[in-house]
Amino acid sequence: MSTTNYAVTGMTCGHCVSSVTAEITKLPGVQRVDVALVHDGTSRVVVSSDADLALDDVRAAVDEAGYELVGESA
Repeated sequence: MSTTNYAVTGMTCGHCVSSVTAEITKLPGVQRVDVALVHDGTSRVVVSSDADLALDDVRAAVDEAGYELVGESA
């Protein structure tokens, strides 16, 4: 099991959280997505998956939801 933290900007509400969660969950191997929403700031998205995910795949999923992945966070 792999757990990675990502930083995402542009999220402001529960609908934003749902959209990002839904898109990332579509990636192969994703088991769980948890979002710590920061209104009008940089939110933390924690993804647990069977194996490490390609950053470009996560970025594309977040982009599809309408938000911006600004990288992995601590």
